[in-house]
Amino acid sequence: MMKSLSLAFALLVASSAAFAPSSQSVINSSARHMSDQLDETPIETTIQTTIATSTTEAALPLRSQSLPFLSRPLALDGTLAGDVGFDPLGFAKSESDLMNYREAEVKHARLAMLAAAGWPLSEVFDKKIAAAIGMDPLLDGSDRVPSMLNGGLGKISPAYWVACIGLAAMIDIFGTLRMKSEKENYLPGDFGLRLGYPSGEAGQNRMQLAEIKNGRLAMIAVFGFAIQEFVSKQGVVDETPFFFYPIVETLHNYANSGYIQ
Repeated sequence: MMKSLSLAFALLVASSAAFAPSSQSVINSSARHMSDQLDETPIETTIQTTIATSTTEAALPLRSQSLPFLSRPLALDGTLAGDVGFDPLGFAKSESDLMNYREAEVKHARLAMLAAAGWPLSEVFDKKIAAAIGMDPLLDGSDRVPSMLNGGLGKISPAYWVACIGLAAMIDIFGTLRMKSEKENYLPGDFGLRLGYPSGEAGQNRMQLAEIKNGRLAMIAVFGFAIQEFVSKQGVVDETPFFFYPIVETLHNYANSGYIQ
């Protein structure tokens, strides 16, 4: 009888031990879980660092966007509007140089846009305005505007040149003073004019990009005007009248000149 009770008690204890987890097993399981968490944390950090590095490298390519066979200049980091990595001669060696060259570029771009509009308009209206106020026109016999290549600059009053140089000097001094007073937040070419200027950052970036692109195109256009009139001995308006006169009038003039039979 005693043997039977002892055997039953032993079997009960063994069966209970089989279903209850041991303390060593719990400790091992907890240690394994903590180890897995520690192993996963560096992996996530490494992945995030890799993504950030990849994004930075994508934003700053090693090659120039405008000249892919050359390396991107270090000073041109894409922060300025219209920056396509074009500096083949390496003029901008520092951020200070870059800001000075951008200031000059913006000023020349704005002047070129005025000239690109004023050049053909003067060829269209100069003789009409001169006849209305009783003055001699400034255009030559071929209806070309006065320029370094066309000549005729002597017809313009010296007072006009003094006024132009004085106004340009005032604008340049104002820009220089503004640049020195706002060294960190100064944007090249910013004279504080906000008429029609967007208030949002996205709109401002779009306007800055449009200005610099149109300014660069205008500088090329004015240079082309001068070369074209010097070579062809004919005004820009006379060579491309369909840009400046009604199409019916242009076709009529072409027909009378024998271009249209």
